[in-house]
Amino acid sequence: MAIAVAGTAVAALLAGCAGGGLQQSSGSSAQAGSLAAKVDLKGQTYTVGSKDFDEQLVLCEMTIAVLQSAGATVNPKCNVGGTEATRNALLGGQIDMYWEYTGTAQVTFFGGKPIQDAQQQYQTVKNADLTKNQIAWLAPSAFNNTYAFGISEAKAQELGITSDSDMAAYYAKGGTGTTCVESEYLNRDDGLPGFLKTYGFTLPAGQPTVLQTGAVYQATSDPTKCLFGEVFTTDGRIPALKLRVLTDDKTYHPLYNAALTVRKSVYDKNPAIADLFAPISAALTNDEMLKLNGQKSSENIPERKVARDWLVSKGFIGASNN
Repeated sequence: MAIAVAGTAVAALLAGCAGGGLQQSSGSSAQAGSLAAKVDLKGQTYTVGSKDFDEQLVLCEMTIAVLQSAGATVNPKCNVGGTEATRNALLGGQIDMYWEYTGTAQVTFFGGKPIQDAQQQYQTVKNADLTKNQIAWLAPSAFNNTYAFGISEAKAQELGITSDSDMAAYYAKGGTGTTCVESEYLNRDDGLPGFLKTYGFTLPAGQPTVLQTGAVYQATSDPTKCLFGEVFTTDGRIPALKLRVLTDDKTYHPLYNAALTVRKSVYDKNPAIADLFAPISAALTNDEMLKLNGQKSSENIPERKVARDWLVSKGFIGASNN
């Protein structure tokens, strides 16, 4: 079932966000590149949003730059919040588009079981969202940013742990050490409760420890703080902090290929935006997303620069001052 719209709360968040949060781009518009040669969006205006973690901020800035390069006017509303807040903003019309993940839609929005075929899952959520909510899904990304558990490489070698089943066996034998997760994963339909059930184990009393998303990675690099940490598989902090991603050997976690989701009323005004973003999605492989996320998360390069430098390097937009 789709998330219900909390219209007043979302509108207030987008209007002000007193505690900070929403990030708006500033600076010059992106210059025309190879994409603008195919699609003309002059006269169109779009409000672009995103969730609140690094990958989403990079994708949001990409979207802004691509639309601008094709002549559109863009109202940037990056960093709306978590999944619920951002989805509600889309359904309620406060934003026109943002990047969502097929696994999130299949399990959380529509209450289905994960489909371990990327194209089939994409088609399923695409059809359901269009029919039920008038939301159009553009081409899916090549990358799959799924959930996983990580452990420091050194500790993994010491304990001989390579998979989630190994993690379960470790705790079942009385192993000590803390498992850390971020708050959204704690209660998601595709999150921790189902993971523990699938792998048939329980965590020690008082666990898990809940941390902010970004804090999990640093804490997991120190096994005395977090022996196991919930991670996103395309997060650039994984190689930077020398973490090992455990194999999901029972394929519990869904596939999370990203796609730009757009309100149908907005899409129908100029369906050519699908052609604009198809090459972007195809070029965003796991390796590419890992590098981009690493620039943002580990090298502290602003997401606007990360996004625009990559688009320029691919010829998608023209070179300009960031």
